[in-house]
Amino acid sequence: MKLKELKTDIVIVGGGLGSIAAAISIAKLGKKCIITEETDWIGGQLTSQAVPMDEHPWMEFFGCTQTYRQLRNEIREYYKKYYPVTSRSRMDPYFSPGASLTTRLPCEPKIALSALFSMLAPFCSNESITILTEYKPEEVEIIGDVIKKVRVKDLKTGDFLDVSGEYFLEGTENGEILKLGNIEYVTGAESRNDTKELHAEENKDPQNMQAFTFCYALSYYPDEDNTIDKPETYEFWKNYQAPFQTNKNFSWNPQTNRKYQFFPDKEVNLFSIWQYRRILYKKNFENGFLKGDLSLMNSSHNDYWLGSIIDVSENKKIENIEKAKQLSLSEIYWLQTDAPRPDGGVGYPGLKLRYDYTNTRDGLAKYPYIRESRRLLAEFQILEQHVGLEALELDNLSEAVNFPDTIGIGCYNIDLHPTTGGQPSLNIPTRPFQISLGALIPRRVKNLIAASKNIGTTHITNGCYRLHSIEWNIGEAAGVLAAYCLKNSLMPTQVRNKTKSLTDYQKVLKKMGIELEWPKFIKGTSYHKHFKDITDWDWGENDKRNLWNI
Repeated sequence: MKLKELKTDIVIVGGGLGSIAAAISIAKLGKKCIITEETDWIGGQLTSQAVPMDEHPWMEFFGCTQTYRQLRNEIREYYKKYYPVTSRSRMDPYFSPGASLTTRLPCEPKIALSALFSMLAPFCSNESITILTEYKPEEVEIIGDVIKKVRVKDLKTGDFLDVSGEYFLEGTENGEILKLGNIEYVTGAESRNDTKELHAEENKDPQNMQAFTFCYALSYYPDEDNTIDKPETYEFWKNYQAPFQTNKNFSWNPQTNRKYQFFPDKEVNLFSIWQYRRILYKKNFENGFLKGDLSLMNSSHNDYWLGSIIDVSENKKIENIEKAKQLSLSEIYWLQTDAPRPDGGVGYPGLKLRYDYTNTRDGLAKYPYIRESRRLLAEFQILEQHVGLEALELDNLSEAVNFPDTIGIGCYNIDLHPTTGGQPSLNIPTRPFQISLGALIPRRVKNLIAASKNIGTTHITNGCYRLHSIEWNIGEAAGVLAAYCLKNSLMPTQVRNKTKSLTDYQKVLKKMGIELEWPKFIKGTSYHKHFKDITDWDWGENDKRNLWNI
């Protein structure tokens, strides 16, 4: 076993979107950092988890950081520069490659990865940023409430590497540093008695957390037979029905205007899962370039809620990962062979699993889509009553609660997928909200900053703070905070709790292009009300409640 050591100013463990944003801000402020990432792709939910951007409806105009907008522009311009888009698409400043229903800028993981590296490249060249992929955290050394180093394992060679710095940013997908360092955190559902949240569960349950998902992409070529081998557990999943479901998990009625319609072979004026997260729409490109559309599958059908991968034994984690993969493969096989069609037939054998989309042997994402991480027990906990529309109205508030220590903004419904505790999906409208600095700062450990979806939210509010642009904003502000603390010889808690330091830090954030509050005319509205593309359809209330969980 070979041991090496690297030292830097700031260590970022995990290479997700928050980590990348943090690294860029650190480098811009003249400090150095090292990123360690477990997979061979940086970018987290946008790349290795294969999930295109989920965003609020004002994203093209305001409501994100300057660097997040740069990322979006890099992605959009990549398509316009290298793909044969139509003249109309090329002239469209808001060009959407997939004309998707759920995101204004769907993209392939490889394009997002290219855009991220384009933004990182200058700082990697001057050695401000060092990126170590396929390194997994194994140990955390803490002395006197100060992290001294993190030991990571090279997954290619089995060697170990000790990485040390003045500050450490927690950017892993599951909050691994919190566990390894015995840093106070929570998982799963808090009790209503503890948080006083309207929609909290009656009883606390650390293992009651949102389902995770192995996403995948499909193209449709009606004249081909691309049927995969029948998965080992197909019969189980084909007949599976959760206690909270009224029908089998894979069932839908293609004859009615309901949310579980598929329609890969035609354009429809009703909801279609195929169009919901469509990545490439062939009509946006020159004739003959694409034989068919390309669409990502990430829905309640392939959400795995029969067990978690957080705070369980290693054997149980491996078992649940394999079962989740079997679920996604079974959904593919069902779509190809048994899914009901509007013409009375069954199956779409022309559906082709796009292994190249995920760059994996099984065609599934490199890493499961993690909706709910370990959450830091932070100086400040963000609750439903701070952001939830119904809770705010009960308190006679027309806007989200103002956070004096704001480090950015976000907006998304509280979107909870079915849980490992047997709870059905839940969707709660919110007011446009802010991100509190206090949610990034541990109560005890002095030199750790949360930089991902692991901040001090609850099981409820995690549902609206876990999205791409918000994770990016959290990470970027965390990076600025670490660099600011180094420059001014301050601890994060001192920055937050000293008015002069907080004001000065927020000035740096604004100078970096981070919006700290919403325009006045937006504050009193809600995400749900203004997402006209989907909510205008005449659906039943139950469909509207569960719409965002598709």
